[in-house]
Amino acid sequence: MSLEVVKQRSRGFICVNAHPAGCRENVRQQIRTITSGSRRADAGPKNVIVVGSSTGYGLASRIAAAWGSGARTLGIFFERSPEGRKTATAGYYNNVALHEFAKADGLFAASINGDAFTDDVKRSAVQIVRQQMSPVDLVIYSLAAPKRTDPASGEVHNSVLKPIGEAYSSKSIDLSTGKVIHVTIPPADEKEIADTVAVMGGDDWRLWMELLLKEGLLAEGAQTIAYSYIGPELTWPIYRAGTVGRAKEDLERTARELNSLLKSNVGGEALISINKAVVTQASAAIPVVPLYMSTLLRVMGMKGVDEEPIDQMRRLFADYLTDGRKGALDSEGRIRLDDREMRPEIQSDVAARWAQLETENLATLADFEGYTRRFRNLFGFDVPGVNYEEPVEIDVGW
Repeated sequence: MSLEVVKQRSRGFICVNAHPAGCRENVRQQIRTITSGSRRADAGPKNVIVVGSSTGYGLASRIAAAWGSGARTLGIFFERSPEGRKTATAGYYNNVALHEFAKADGLFAASINGDAFTDDVKRSAVQIVRQQMSPVDLVIYSLAAPKRTDPASGEVHNSVLKPIGEAYSSKSIDLSTGKVIHVTIPPADEKEIADTVAVMGGDDWRLWMELLLKEGLLAEGAQTIAYSYIGPELTWPIYRAGTVGRAKEDLERTARELNSLLKSNVGGEALISINKAVVTQASAAIPVVPLYMSTLLRVMGMKGVDEEPIDQMRRLFADYLTDGRKGALDSEGRIRLDDREMRPEIQSDVAARWAQLETENLATLADFEGYTRRFRNLFGFDVPGVNYEEPVEIDVGW
């Protein structure tokens, strides 16, 4: 037993520890969101792999699959386990909780804690599917990582968050002080662009799907979906038109190639889902985006149309991944779960507020307090219903 009173510790804006009870409550609430809605137990995927299932959209995807359609799930993530008095990462505790709730509800759940880019993890996944699951009918690719070692060449690629072509200047926010600042980000060079595509593009997704197909582990009609983002024009220089956007273009090219491959072999399909901007550890690292997110939270909250990752995944599974697809694809063949964020009236309000934003009116025009609260929630802190004065077991596993 390793009972500890866990208090939030931060380095700058980033939490360096996590609260197991808070993470457990986060997972419980997401399960409740799925089970409280209308469900069809006979519809939806039944054997699901989620590559990148620690937090955010990946975790929400796994919960939606398991509790929405009774799917057997294999989650793959790369998280730090507890060590002595040092807590595990939030993603680790999230999946411990998921296993606990799945066992209680009679659902099959398997997990691999390791680097999804490696051949060893892919082989382990193949073994689990072959021995404990049935051919997979859905593969979710939701991986967010800062670097990747190429399994063939051994070369290490590090992603960067930079514009392409010329420097980019804009408003941003100092996450430690809450002050609106102005930043200038230098453009990426060609190597940085190529490295970012190698980490965040479609190459690893392709390797996963080719391996599963080769091993005969894809069911007839199998689907695979990778998550992406477009966002408004004000973030395009650092996002859609920057290094990350170049990687997302590669991801979309890969989707078209995989779609042809799956269609000809198992009658399946590969899709890109353009999701809404949400508070995640990864998005907090992108300059400009946290300030945009704070403004978006205020506007969407006022209009009653805001969504968390689990709300988005409930829509994805209900409208696109059950029999009789109800949701329409856009002209590029993509799922658009960002439809509410990108409504003209939402974006015009955000743009008007953005033009006026300064530190002095931040609390009125944006919701930075809500942004920071959601960020703390990711690590299991400031979660309603959790007693943070009570000692908790930190050395747990599944």
